[in-house]
Amino acid sequence: MVFWEVSRVPEKNVHSGHRERVKRKYLDHGLDVFEPHEALELMLFYVVPYKDTNALAHMLLSKFGSISAILDAPFDVLTEAGLTENQATFLKLLPDCARLYISDKHDNADKIINFSTIASYITSKFIGRVEENMLLLLMDTKQKELFCGIISKGNINSTAIPVRKIVDLSMRYDATCAVIAHNHPSGFAIPSQEDLVTTKNIHDALSLVGVNLLDHYIVADGECVSLLQSGFMKY
Repeated sequence: MVFWEVSRVPEKNVHSGHRERVKRKYLDHGLDVFEPHEALELMLFYVVPYKDTNALAHMLLSKFGSISAILDAPFDVLTEAGLTENQATFLKLLPDCARLYISDKHDNADKIINFSTIASYITSKFIGRVEENMLLLLMDTKQKELFCGIISKGNINSTAIPVRKIVDLSMRYDATCAVIAHNHPSGFAIPSQEDLVTTKNIHDALSLVGVNLLDHYIVADGECVSLLQSGFMKY
């Protein structure tokens, strides 16, 4: 017999707003500040949409002893403990997701940036873009890609350079080095004086938080010019 089937009628009780408070606590502080039952309660929110999950979390911890023991338990043992198939499947999925994440993060050779081919890699990011865009590439100490994406879009002649956003993203991803790139949609892959000043400003801002700006690339008409290799970055 399953004891934790989801009711389709939302409960209205003293726990009103509890889920949002727990989610906000997680978003503000992460799981490190959570007690085990609170962390498990948060996980169960997503497979027990309406019922209070606190009692279920306590029951599982009491029966199995720890979160890792719960997640390692066989599927049929979880259902015998009172979980629905959907809930048991979700809990079994969590360690697999963790393993996939770690493997992708640390063992994925495709994320190692090869600087001998980085020009073509960056150029491909600007295919079809008809307005000026800025791209940020963040890496760790092993030059493994942590983030790569367009962070600013402007008109066809210019783009506002979000120095603060670049610094914030670098800190958020705990990056140690960065590469920036932008395109000249209707011009040549030659840096303007404004490009050089902007590069120096970004370099200096990143240096304050321990991030090394490795290069700035300019893309135009399929060409990609490195400011470092062209001698424009002498700092």
